[in-house]
Amino acid sequence: MQTIQLLLVITVLAILAEVTYLVVKLPRQTNLRKQGRPILIDTSVLIDGRIIAVAKSGFIGDTLVIPRSVIGELQFLADNADHDKRARARHGLDVVTELQNMSHLDVEILQDGSKAEEGVDERLLNLAKKHAAAICTIDYNLNKVAVVEGITVLNVNELAQSLRMAYLPGEKMLLELVQKGQDAHQGVGYLGDGTMVVVEHASKHIGQAIEIEFIRSLQTAAGKMMFAKPVEQHQTKKPQQTQPQRPAGKKPVTQPPVKAASVYHSDKRDNHLASGVDKPHQPKKPAKNNSRQQSKKTRTSADREASLLDLVNKQ
Repeated sequence: MQTIQLLLVITVLAILAEVTYLVVKLPRQTNLRKQGRPILIDTSVLIDGRIIAVAKSGFIGDTLVIPRSVIGELQFLADNADHDKRARARHGLDVVTELQNMSHLDVEILQDGSKAEEGVDERLLNLAKKHAAAICTIDYNLNKVAVVEGITVLNVNELAQSLRMAYLPGEKMLLELVQKGQDAHQGVGYLGDGTMVVVEHASKHIGQAIEIEFIRSLQTAAGKMMFAKPVEQHQTKKPQQTQPQRPAGKKPVTQPPVKAASVYHSDKRDNHLASGVDKPHQPKKPAKNNSRQQSKKTRTSADREASLLDLVNKQ
């Protein structure tokens, strides 16, 4: 009996030693889900739909909680007579379904009732206080009230604003070019956040700080890149366009036909000036021309009358 008891004690000690070794060597796992806080989703975020792209990127590690009252409001809008509201509400319901189908995302439906008598916004504020949760919304008024109440707000619009490019096309700034680009005429500089800026036709300004104008931006999975051009290309063309023009008052007043007549008839004009009589020949010419035209008209009318009389006589 003593030997059997001794063998049992030895086996128990061996098992305890093995269990102790495994506990010490294996890494300790902590429950990260308990450390986070739930995120209450507002109706405006579901209608907007950008929460899907944020969720797919993997930046949401907490549990997304969609109250039943929010779904009830979407259902009420989907039954509305307005076509635009109906389409947006149905899109919000499709967003809920797509969030639930994501395997890496934890989505829960909070059964708080299909209708909120005090209003959906007021219900969200009360639920956030009760469960120590954050509110994800793009509603401006709800955002302000939640901040006053001391509730954490996750605004998708603020996220998009913080992720946009620092400089938009058309904006200008001073940039120092540090190296050549892929093409021989390009110069490359860097912004304060490390964004690479490729400046066209600026290889001669490497090592200098010049004023540039942004043309376009390129966002890829590897990072963002911006393209620009020097501003001095437009400044060199402006002085050529503004050329001094001769004022109109300094042009010669004498008309060419009068000047030619005075040169050609210089001798005749001297004779008339010497006699003190001006040249009255120009007003008589139109009268002769008028008499000739009138005679031609009378002749043509007479000829027409004669031809008409001949035709009558022949008939």
